[in-house]
Amino acid sequence: MRRTPGAGLLPPPSPLLLLLGLLVLDRGCAAQYSSDLCNWRGSGLTHESHKKDVEQVYLRCSEGTIEWMYPTGALIIHLRPNIFPSSSKYWTVCIKPLKDSAGANIYLEKTGELKLLFRDGDHSPTRVHCFSYEQGGLFVEATPQQDISRKIASFQYELINKGTASDLHMIYAPCRPCSDTEVLLAVCTSDFVVRGTIQKVLNEEEGQDSVIDVSVNRIYRQKVKIFKPAEETGVWEGQIKTLLQCGVKPGEGDFLFTGRMHFGEARLGCAPRFKDFQRMYREAKDKGLNPCEIGPDILHL
Repeated sequence: MRRTPGAGLLPPPSPLLLLLGLLVLDRGCAAQYSSDLCNWRGSGLTHESHKKDVEQVYLRCSEGTIEWMYPTGALIIHLRPNIFPSSSKYWTVCIKPLKDSAGANIYLEKTGELKLLFRDGDHSPTRVHCFSYEQGGLFVEATPQQDISRKIASFQYELINKGTASDLHMIYAPCRPCSDTEVLLAVCTSDFVVRGTIQKVLNEEEGQDSVIDVSVNRIYRQKVKIFKPAEETGVWEGQIKTLLQCGVKPGEGDFLFTGRMHFGEARLGCAPRFKDFQRMYREAKDKGLNPCEIGPDILHL
C-alpha cells in the first residue's frame, strides 16, 4: 500500500494495509450493515484480540453518520445514494469529522494508494473534504493507542448530485459570482430561496466563516425552517453561513439568497441583487429558457 507524497510525513505502511490487496480472497473479512442504511455504529471490541480485521461498511443513503467505538483494525466504507441516478459518476462525496472524533486516520484509497484526508487529533472546525468517486473510496484506519476505552472515530457524510450546479458552486467555488444560468438553476434546486436584506455580518475567525443575518421580505422556498418571525418584532429573519474568505459585507438593497443545508447548516449559494435576478428571469422567460417558474409576481415586486 503506497501513500501519496502530499499526505505528509507518515510512518511506513503497517501490515494491516497489505490486507487491502487480499480482500477479495479473504472470506473471513467481516461485513457490517447499517439497520437504516444511513448511519452505522460499530465497535472494535468485536474483534478477536490477536486479529486486526478490515471490516466493510455498506450504506445506501444521501447523508448520515459513521461512529466507530474503540477503533481497532480498519474500515472500508461503501457509500451509495438511495435515489436515481445511483451511478457513482453522478455524485460527489463530502465528509466532516465530528468535533471529538479520535482514534483513527481517514484516507482516500484508490488502487492500493492512500491519500490522507484527516489525521487523528485534527480538530480544526473547518474540516470538510469533498471528492468524486473517481478519486477513490473511504478507508479508515485505527491509530495505535495504549488506551482505546474513550476513543470514538466519527464523521458525517453527504452525497451531492454533480448535476446540480448550485451544489457544486457552493462547495468548489463559493466566492465566485454566479453566472445567469447558475442563478436560474439555483432558484429551482436550492433548499432555500428568499428575498431579503443583509442586517449584519459576523465574522468567526476560529471557524473561518461569516454569519449573515438576513431580514426576509419574501420566502419562495425553505425545506428546513431557517427563517422564522422574531418574537419581539414579528419580522422574518434567519442566518446563512459562507466562507470568511469571501469577504461578505452588509450592503443596501434587496438580494435573492439561495443555498443548501450542508451538515446541518444553511450555506450560501448564489445571491444576486434582486433587481439583477429580475432581469435574468425576464430575459430567460422571454426566450422560453426558464428552468422553472418561481412565482407569477416575481417580475412586479
